[in-house]
Amino acid sequence: MNPSHPFSSSPQHPSSSSQEDDDDLIATIQSQQQALLSTYANNNAAMAYCLEIMSTQAINPSHGGSISGHRVIHRDREDGDRRLHADYFSENPKYNEAIFRRRFRMSRNLFLRIANAVAEHDNYFVQRRDTIGRLGLSTLQKVTAAFRILTYGVAADAIDEYIQIGESTAIESLKRFCRAVVEVFGQRYLRAPDANDVARLLEIGERRGFPGMLGSLDCMHWTWKNCPTAWAGQYAGRSREPTIVLEAVADYDLWIWHAHFGLPGSNNDINVLEASHLFANIANGTAPLAHYVIQGKVYDTGYYLADGIYPKWSTLVQTIHQPLGPKKKLFAMMQEACRKDVERAFGVLQSRFAIVKGPVRFWDKHVLHDIMTSCIIMHNMIIEDERDEQVDIQSWREAPAPEVDICRDERIVFEEFLARHRQIKNKEAHYALRDALIEHMWEHYGNSNN
Repeated sequence: MNPSHPFSSSPQHPSSSSQEDDDDLIATIQSQQQALLSTYANNNAAMAYCLEIMSTQAINPSHGGSISGHRVIHRDREDGDRRLHADYFSENPKYNEAIFRRRFRMSRNLFLRIANAVAEHDNYFVQRRDTIGRLGLSTLQKVTAAFRILTYGVAADAIDEYIQIGESTAIESLKRFCRAVVEVFGQRYLRAPDANDVARLLEIGERRGFPGMLGSLDCMHWTWKNCPTAWAGQYAGRSREPTIVLEAVADYDLWIWHAHFGLPGSNNDINVLEASHLFANIANGTAPLAHYVIQGKVYDTGYYLADGIYPKWSTLVQTIHQPLGPKKKLFAMMQEACRKDVERAFGVLQSRFAIVKGPVRFWDKHVLHDIMTSCIIMHNMIIEDERDEQVDIQSWREAPAPEVDICRDERIVFEEFLARHRQIKNKEAHYALRDALIEHMWEHYGNSNN
């Protein structure tokens, strides 16, 4: 064949182009394999490093979980909830009502009422599932943990074995529970006596020989174990230990009508009285009128029984130190007997809630205030739940609601306030009231004692 022929060509190899394509494909695959091998090597190195760290922590554990210093304990929360429900809250519980009352300091119905109200008020007590779908602590577990700390005064980690709750969770449950009790029940169970309450208290006071008596007044000290060192001198009183003072008024059935808590233990009862709001409603003219008659004289302001340290005010009646004569001895004996109501209230409060008897281990004063206030509220709730109205009083007269005149002249309002304030601290009125009570008691009870 003529090589110059236009249709003629030199010999060619049709497989040369395909060979080049194959070489490119092989190179690409090899590069990808190298990249994969490099990735595998990096992953293996990372895994080896993680295994080395985990083995080091297993030999010398420093921390675990997502929080430094936090060690995860896998508690059987579900089993703890089932056991608690079977022991106390099932249809046929293992422990009867008497044992429940002894361990929880109240009836089962009252406990469930408080637990349900707290759960409705704060979603923290509602049982929820965590991120992996596991049920968390139930309402009964959290509320029971708070109750055990309040009633027994134990440390937060002492209830872990039975309830299956951690120490930090128990402390958080206690704080939230006390705050919820104050917010939900405080308005009703820490209220000042209204007109009907005053009428009932006056009726009982007259039956006990003290017309016009609304209760007895005294103070209690609560030891603060974890008081900051910088405050220790301010809060240290006679016991040389930091304490916080509770001023309270209790009536015949140990209901606490007034509670003022928070002043340092270095204050005496007079300082606490001056700082409290016990007579604020009387000074403002908004307190219900207490109408009663002693030896033919009409009074419209009630009074409280107190010990000798309190000032000689018209709203306080103290005993007579070293009484001379049968009249004064009879008065001193009856006054000291009725004044023990507040002392008994303190004793019952401490026996029901051991946390307010022993040294408290919290740091924040607001937490201490919530704990004390919630214990007083539940103390009053227990009294209401167990009170038999027919035993205390058969009938009582209803007092009219107080009428408050709206005066636009601020000067007149201030003058009336000062006049009422001076009347409260009137020493002559104090002695006149005490002398009238002495004659009244001798007239009604002197012959029977003789």
